[in-house]
Amino acid sequence: MKIAIIDYGGGNLQSVRNALRRTGSEAEYANTPEALHAADLLVFPGQGEFGDTLDALRRQGLAEPLREWIAADRPFLGICVGYQALFESSEESTVKGLGIFPGVVRKFTPGSGLKVPHMGWNRVRLTAPADPAWQGLEPDPHFYFVHSYYPDPADASLVAGFTDYGGEFACAIRRGNLTATQFHPEKSQDAGLTLLRNFVQSHTPAAVG
Repeated sequence: MKIAIIDYGGGNLQSVRNALRRTGSEAEYANTPEALHAADLLVFPGQGEFGDTLDALRRQGLAEPLREWIAADRPFLGICVGYQALFESSEESTVKGLGIFPGVVRKFTPGSGLKVPHMGWNRVRLTAPADPAWQGLEPDPHFYFVHSYYPDPADASLVAGFTDYGGEFACAIRRGNLTATQFHPEKSQDAGLTLLRNFVQSHTPAAVG
C-alpha cells in the first residue's frame, strides 16, 4: 500500500513520516495531483495558518483532487489544519475552506483562565470507542494538542470525539474511510502511534479483502 503525505509547503511533514515509520510503514510526499492519484492512503498533516494552507493547495492544483479523493471514500487521515481545511470557512481567514463538510472553524476565546493556544495533553471522549479507528486505545485516551482554532461541524453525526477546553469541541470526525483529528497523533506517543497503525492496517489488502 502506497502512503502519501500531502506536501503543501507547510506543516510538520517529517514528524508524521517518522511516526508512520515507527509503526512499520513508509510514506512518500505528494505535492502534485499525479502523486496524489498514485497513492492508496492519504495523510493531510497540519501546522500553520488556515488561509495559507488553502491557498497553497489551490496553487498546487491539489484542492480538487483532494475533494475527489474524499468523495470517492478513499482512505484519508487529516491532522490539525488538515482537519480544519475540510470545512467551509474559518474565523482565522477570509479564504474559503474545501467545503467538504458544512461547518465553521472557530477561535477559542481567552478568558476565565483559558490560555490560547490550547497546548498540551488533553482527554478525548470517543463517541464510538469500538470503531476500528480507535482499536487498542484506552477509554477516553489522551492526545497532544496545539491549536487556537477548532472546527464546529454542522453535522453532529460526523463527530467521533470531543475534548473539553473551556467547553466541549469536536476534536475528531469519522465518515467511511475518513478520519480527521484536531490533535496530533505524531506527537501523542503510544496513543498516536496506535491510531496511525490502525489507519494503515485497516486499509491493507488483508484487512479489506
